[in-house]
Amino acid sequence: MWSGLSGFSLRRLLIGSPLATSQLRHERLTKVKALAVFASDALSSTAYATEEILLVLVLAGSAATALAWPIALGIATLLAIVAFSYYQTIHAYPGGGGAYIVAHDNLGQLPGLVAAAALLTDYVLTVAVSVSAGVAAVTSAFPALYPYRVGMCLALIAIVTILNLRGVRESGTIFSIPTYFFVTMTMTMLGVGLYRWISGGMPPAAPPRIEYPATHALTLFLILRAFSSGCAALTGVEAISNGIPAFKPPESENAGKTLIAMAALLITMFLGITFLSHQFGIVPDEHTHETVISQLGRMAFGDGTVLYYLFQAATMLILVLAANTSFADFPRLSSILARDRYMPNQFALLGDRLVFSNGILALAVASSALVVLFKGTTTNLIPLYAVGVFLSFTLSQTGMVVRWWRRRGPHWQLKALINGVGAIATAVVLCVFVVTKFLYGAWIVVLWIPIFIAFFLAVHRHYRDVAAQLSLEAFGSPPPVRRHRVIVPIAGVHRAVIAALNYARSLSDDVTAVYVEVDPNETPKIRRKWEEWGDGVPLVVLPSPYRSIVGPLVEYVDRIDDKRRRDQVVTIVLPQFVPAKWWHHLLHNQTAWLIHLAFLFRREVMVTHVPFHLHGNHH
Repeated sequence: MWSGLSGFSLRRLLIGSPLATSQLRHERLTKVKALAVFASDALSSTAYATEEILLVLVLAGSAATALAWPIALGIATLLAIVAFSYYQTIHAYPGGGGAYIVAHDNLGQLPGLVAAAALLTDYVLTVAVSVSAGVAAVTSAFPALYPYRVGMCLALIAIVTILNLRGVRESGTIFSIPTYFFVTMTMTMLGVGLYRWISGGMPPAAPPRIEYPATHALTLFLILRAFSSGCAALTGVEAISNGIPAFKPPESENAGKTLIAMAALLITMFLGITFLSHQFGIVPDEHTHETVISQLGRMAFGDGTVLYYLFQAATMLILVLAANTSFADFPRLSSILARDRYMPNQFALLGDRLVFSNGILALAVASSALVVLFKGTTTNLIPLYAVGVFLSFTLSQTGMVVRWWRRRGPHWQLKALINGVGAIATAVVLCVFVVTKFLYGAWIVVLWIPIFIAFFLAVHRHYRDVAAQLSLEAFGSPPPVRRHRVIVPIAGVHRAVIAALNYARSLSDDVTAVYVEVDPNETPKIRRKWEEWGDGVPLVVLPSPYRSIVGPLVEYVDRIDDKRRRDQVVTIVLPQFVPAKWWHHLLHNQTAWLIHLAFLFRREVMVTHVPFHLHGNHH
C-alpha cells in the first residue's frame, strides 16, 4: 500500500495532477511562448552551425576559413527561401502542415511515409545534437567536465523529458526564459563585437588564431561539404508548420508571424556569428575542445567575466532546451501516424497532462541511445543530422507545388513558383549532403529510412488485417457457444483451489479438475482430499514421468478440444494466490503464468486467473 502511494505521489510531483480533456483548448500557446517552444531548435543551431563550416574548411588550411562568410550568405539565402515557402504551407494547412501531411495529401502514401520517416529520424537526432552541443558549451567554460559529457547529456535529456510530460503550457512558460535569455545575450555579444570592430577602424579580417596545415586540397567537393555542414542552421525551420494546432486562434496567422520572427532572428544571429568569427580570426580549437561561439564570447565579454559565463549558460540552456522542439513535434507526428494506422495505437493516446506521453518517452529513450553510441560529440552526429531535414523539406515543398497545380485559385502560379524554388533548392542541398557526407555517417540515415518505412507498412498491414477479421459485414457473427468445458489445473487442495473451483462452476456445469502427477507418492493424498472437498467434480490425474507440468496439460486439452466444432469453448481456470509483498513472489513458482503462455495463441481456449490474496501476517 505504501509503495503504491509513494510511486503515485512521486509521479504527481514530477508531472503534476491529471488534466481533464475539456482543458485541452486552454493548453494553447501565445506567439511569444510559441517562438520559445518551436523556434528554440532553429535558433540554437547558430551555436554550432558556423563551427561546422569551419571544421571542414580548416582541412584545406587556416587560410581557407575565409570562405566561411560567402558560404554563410548562401545558407542564409536558402533559409529565407525555405522560411517563405513554409509561410505558404502554414496558411494552406491551418490544421497543421507538416511534411508528412503535405506529402501524403498531395503526393501519395509512399512519399508521405518517406517524409514521416525522415522527420521522426531528424527529431531523434535533434535531441542528441542539441543536448551534446549544450554540454559542449559547459565543457568549453569548464574543461575539467569534458570526460563526463555523456552522463551530463543523459541527465539533461531526463530533465527535458519530465518538463514535457508536465504539458505544453507549463513547458512553454519554462522554455520562454532561456530562449529569450539566449537571444538577448547573443545580440549583446554581437553588438559588442561589432562595436569593437568598428571602433578599431573596421580592419580587414585578422589571420586565424590557430594555424592548421592543409591536409586536403581546396576543391569544390570540400566547399560543398562545408556548405552542407553549415546547413545544420536550417534544422527546426519546419517545426512551426508542424505545430500550428498548439497556437492560440487564429492559429495560421499567429504561426505565420512567429515563423517570420524566427527566420529574421536566425539569419541575423547566424550571419553575425560567422562574420565576427572571420573578422577576429576565430577557428575551432581541437586541442582544448572550446567551441567557436565560446571563443567569440571571450573576445566580446572578456575572459572569465560574469557576462562571459552568463553567455555560456544561455548557450547551454538554449541548446539543451532546443530539444523541446522535437519533444513537441515527435509525439504529435507519431500520434498522426498512429491515427492513420502507421504507428502503434498507443502513440495516439493523450496522457494525464494532455500530452502524448508515449511519444515523449520513446523519443527520450532513442535520443539517449544515440548520445551513448556517439559519445555525446556533436561533430560525430552532424553527418546524420540534415539528411532527414532536407528530404522532408523537398517532399513538403514538392507537395505544395502539386497542391497549387491541382486547386489553382488566385495567384496560384506565383505560389507554385515560390514553393517550386524551395523544392529545387532543398533538393539540390539534399543531393550535396548525401554525396559529401555519405561516408561520414549519412549512409546510416539513408539505410535507416527505408527500414522505418517498412515498419510503417507492416504496422498498417496488421491493423488492416485486424479490421478485416473483426468485420461483421464480411464474416457475420461468431457461432453461439453450445458446449463450454472448464478445466481447473491443481497442484494441491487448498482454499485458493476451492475458490477457483467455485468460480469455474459458475461458468459451466461441465467442470473437470486436472492434477499433473509429478510425484506418484503424493497422488493418493490428493485423491483423498479431493473426495472430501471436490464437491463431486471429477478429478483427472495426468502422469508426468519427466516432471513437466505444462506439457501433459497441453496434451490433455488437445485430446478433448474438438477443433472441428466452432461452437465449443474450453476455459482453463487457474488458481493463483497473490502475496502481500512484492518480494514474496520470488519465493513461489510461477507455474500459472507458464500455463497461461502455453495457451496464449490457441483458438477456442480461454485462460482465466482467479487470484487469492494473501495477508501479510496471518492470525
